[in-house]
Amino acid sequence: MIKVLRLGHRAGRDDRISTHVGLTARQWGADQIVYSGEKDSNMLESLGDTVDRWGGETDIIYTENWKEQVREFEGLKIHLTMYGLRIDEEQENLQEQIEKNEDLMIIVGAEKVPRWIYENVDYNISVGNQPHSEIAALSVFMDRFLEIKEDFKDAEIEVEPSEDKKKTESLKDRQ
Repeated sequence: MIKVLRLGHRAGRDDRISTHVGLTARQWGADQIVYSGEKDSNMLESLGDTVDRWGGETDIIYTENWKEQVREFEGLKIHLTMYGLRIDEEQENLQEQIEKNEDLMIIVGAEKVPRWIYENVDYNISVGNQPHSEIAALSVFMDRFLEIKEDFKDAEIEVEPSEDKKKTESLKDRQ
């Protein structure tokens, strides 16, 4: 089980970033994406629509109580932060830990992340120690440690790779 927890979503300000966190998490096989902060029904609906059209079984939920999500999660908890240990230096150890654990929670922030997170996860990891986006951190981390998902159950549409144009195929037509 792979769970991505997005802390501190701010409606109106973080819509695009939070949507892209969800898209990234889904592409690398997250089973669940949990948003906290301000409830944003439009953003949640947009991600749900992506899952409906492009397939997959990723649950997208909102919670007011993110601490409970962290406390109750029994697997490996990794917080991605520019202040953490460098991913390059921890890669071998992280790979071993990820392989040992069936469940993985990856936490990314929006606004200032509370100190409580730093103290209640297994690892605070950075993909770089300079300011960067949570999308970049999540993408780099997931690409290093997880396989990109290729098959999405119940997809209605899929991309046909093309060298020079956007090309999609409706899978409804095949049925």
